[in-house]
Amino acid sequence: MKQSTTSAHGTAADRDAAPDGAQRQAVPGELADRLEAHRTELTGYCYRMLGSAFEAEDAVQETMVRAWRGYARFEGRASLRSWLYRIATNVCLDLLKGSRRRARPMDLASPSGVDAPVGTGLPETTWIGPVPDERVLARAGDPADTAVARELVRLAFVSALQRLAPRQRAVLILREVLSWSASEVAELLGSSVASVNSALQRARATLAASGDTAGAPAEPLDAAQQELLKRYVDAFERFDMAALTAVLHEDSTLSMPPYALWLRGRADVIGWMLGPGCGCAGSRLVPLSANGMPAFGQYRADGTPWAIQVIECAGGRITALNSFLDTERLFPLFGLPMRYGEYEEKCGEEYEGREG
Repeated sequence: MKQSTTSAHGTAADRDAAPDGAQRQAVPGELADRLEAHRTELTGYCYRMLGSAFEAEDAVQETMVRAWRGYARFEGRASLRSWLYRIATNVCLDLLKGSRRRARPMDLASPSGVDAPVGTGLPETTWIGPVPDERVLARAGDPADTAVARELVRLAFVSALQRLAPRQRAVLILREVLSWSASEVAELLGSSVASVNSALQRARATLAASGDTAGAPAEPLDAAQQELLKRYVDAFERFDMAALTAVLHEDSTLSMPPYALWLRGRADVIGWMLGPGCGCAGSRLVPLSANGMPAFGQYRADGTPWAIQVIECAGGRITALNSFLDTERLFPLFGLPMRYGEYEEKCGEEYEGREG
């Protein structure tokens, strides 16, 4: 489960040395750059804590504001990175007070039948939401660490984390994902090493009992997986149910937050497409990446946005179609325009720029 062997103080490549008095008087531009260098990893941490890309970004922004205001009082007994994680943890714990845990549709109910009513959409705060890879995963680094990091932002793992009490969640992420020592976590939380070890043991037991733990590091898409996704896009855009059946796993699932309804089984997924989901005919898919997995922005035939699809694959088949329908918020988050024609124009301009 561990993301890397980097301690709370970081390696030589990512460590911020504890600043002395002179360094603490950094000019605003220099301080902004030093804080900004930690934004991506802090966003990944807050996303795992909160289960929402929007809440994670708000939490990181609040962390940066508090750090900026309090930097003159920073004593430098720990690295800047450790200090920022302390602030971010406190921000997340404050946000989690009294809130219900976020979930996926399959965490809330049994699968529905094709003919079941969709029902009323539930509030955004109900759901684990998708996050663009570039917001939470470093662009460069050791390939092995990157593979593990991708696995540890997958929807299933983030959902599993939400089963834990907030402080247990923080302990498990800091110890198991970020490889902090028990003493470092105890110092951050103002607790004891014994208390941290006890919280970690309870967190591990909860995840083991649920069966929702991180798996093997996520491998980069190989040629076979890329071909599978190409076949999926072709089948979906042509709305060819025979071709779509060929790429779906027998036990594949379809979910559509903000609706609680979800389906299990290739036959039901295809039945849904031919029935209530027939409005997807003629859709166009735009490639993305989210939660360490392949994803697509789905525009309907009239060019309007319909969903962010996050695709799960295993054994040469697609095992889950996670369609998130809050397009007014999610399309801007993923940098997508609200009309497919605008996307085509943008792609054309970028192509002409490369040719020039």
